[in-house]
Amino acid sequence: MSQQKNIKGGFFLLVALLLAAAALFVFGWLAEEMLEGDTQRFDAFVRTAVHQLATPGLTRLMQAFSFLGSVAAVSAMSLVAICVFLYFHRARTAALVAITMLGVAALDVALKYAFHRPRPVAFFGPTPTSYSFPSGHAFGSFCFYGVLAAILAARARRPVVKFCLWIAAALLVGMIGFSRIYLGVHYPSDVIAGYCAGAVWVAAIGFLNRFLASRREAGETN
Repeated sequence: MSQQKNIKGGFFLLVALLLAAAALFVFGWLAEEMLEGDTQRFDAFVRTAVHQLATPGLTRLMQAFSFLGSVAAVSAMSLVAICVFLYFHRARTAALVAITMLGVAALDVALKYAFHRPRPVAFFGPTPTSYSFPSGHAFGSFCFYGVLAAILAARARRPVVKFCLWIAAALLVGMIGFSRIYLGVHYPSDVIAGYCAGAVWVAAIGFLNRFLASRREAGETN
């Protein structure tokens, strides 16, 4: 049973690493295209198309989704999740969430300053003063909600529950990214790059977690 579990875990890890490699390639390609100005036509087309959907009610909804991906909201929910896991004596899980989100904070700042792309003019409200590439909301929400979904799905017994958790996380992360385009505070290429960065970072954390778990199991066996 243990061997079957290890084979299954290894397979999923391999798939995750392949997806991360693809995400890294797309991120690098987008960054190069952005620096050369080749994403301008795509960004302008999508921004215009999305802005045509604007209504007062939809704007309020998008502002709510945007808040769920904000630094304040994600940081608060991360702290709550860490405290809950510690309360239930899940120290390794709490550490996993903490390391993931601390890495997100550091990488987001580093990447924004590395590419220093100016923000587009916002459609609603003031334009943020930070740099635009990649989207921190897309990056942070992908990592937080994705890792949380993975943790909860791993503990769910029924396949339908696992499926619902993944679908809910995907829809939420997708709507957060869309809200940033709708509000005009990010270019579409920023959001795509944020998702790619999130996929790479989550895969790196997953690989590290798997490696440490294997070392621990080997130590217990010896």
